[in-house]
Amino acid sequence: MSQNKHFATSRRSFLQKAGLTGLALPLAGHQFLQANPASTTTPQPSSVGFSPSPYSIGQHKIAVFSKALQWTELNQMADMVAEAGIDGLDLTVRPGGHVEPERVKDDLPKIAEAMKKAGKEIVMMTTAIGGADEPFTSDILTTAGQLGIGFYRMDWYKYDQQKNIDDNLKAFAKRMTGLAKLNKANNIKAGYQNHAGTGFGSPVWDLVQVLRQVDSPWVGSQYDIRHAVVEGANSWPLGFDQLQPFINTIVMKDFYWANNNGKWQVVNVPLGEGMVDFGAYANKVKSLAPNMPVTLHQEYDLGGAEHGHRKANITEAQMLAAMKKDMTFIKNSL
Repeated sequence: MSQNKHFATSRRSFLQKAGLTGLALPLAGHQFLQANPASTTTPQPSSVGFSPSPYSIGQHKIAVFSKALQWTELNQMADMVAEAGIDGLDLTVRPGGHVEPERVKDDLPKIAEAMKKAGKEIVMMTTAIGGADEPFTSDILTTAGQLGIGFYRMDWYKYDQQKNIDDNLKAFAKRMTGLAKLNKANNIKAGYQNHAGTGFGSPVWDLVQVLRQVDSPWVGSQYDIRHAVVEGANSWPLGFDQLQPFINTIVMKDFYWANNNGKWQVVNVPLGEGMVDFGAYANKVKSLAPNMPVTLHQEYDLGGAEHGHRKANITEAQMLAAMKKDMTFIKNSL
């Protein structure tokens, strides 16, 4: 059996076992926060306040990227995170996310309170923040700071093709420097995610160069091993070593390359079913701060949930099974 067929078979096997069928509960935006029904399948936590995950690696807090949970209702999501044994959320606070930027002052505290009641927390946020002077940046960071949220992911920067590389990097450094000052005022750190493609941060060396110029503990890197391997199959450890002093959060996800009618494309898969060498990655993670947040991204086929759909073809039980499977892999691999 070829390697590609093996990966495809593994993926089909997972989906068949998970039984990805059934219609999810559709909720969006403000409706998500108003409904708040109690879960009928998850027992209520016995105590209020944060309770460590049984999967926690050392002092690392493990969050689940809430993009794949945007089809759930608020209390349902909080209870699912608790039942899956995850420390909390990497919450989408961006257009189309769990919290719309213009509603952050009202909605972010409500989600934080729901997580607290479930014994969990908002570990970090994923935002569309690119600069300190953008609309709602101050509102988001001030509100998050007041709630004790310590980390967020920034928006991605695009290269201006009318400028050379060096001039682009200078502009990026200027924007990040402005953010660093605002972050410090609100006791929250930004992480710029290295992402496969042609944007800033894809080759990693450009991100290192800018972060050295910014030289602030309040702006760093969210290291994504999946994207790093896509762009540097064998050389990613070199990029990791360069970024290591700046990494403040890390991402866990997996993929493989598949040949689709003569065209190679990336296919996202559950952790451990793809091409990422998590053994080598685990050795690198040991060099990072022991309390660094880890975010689980579930961007493989989950009935549309992986795309952040408000209506997804997946049930709560099926989603929980996927979350627990990935969390078990994280515990065993790291």
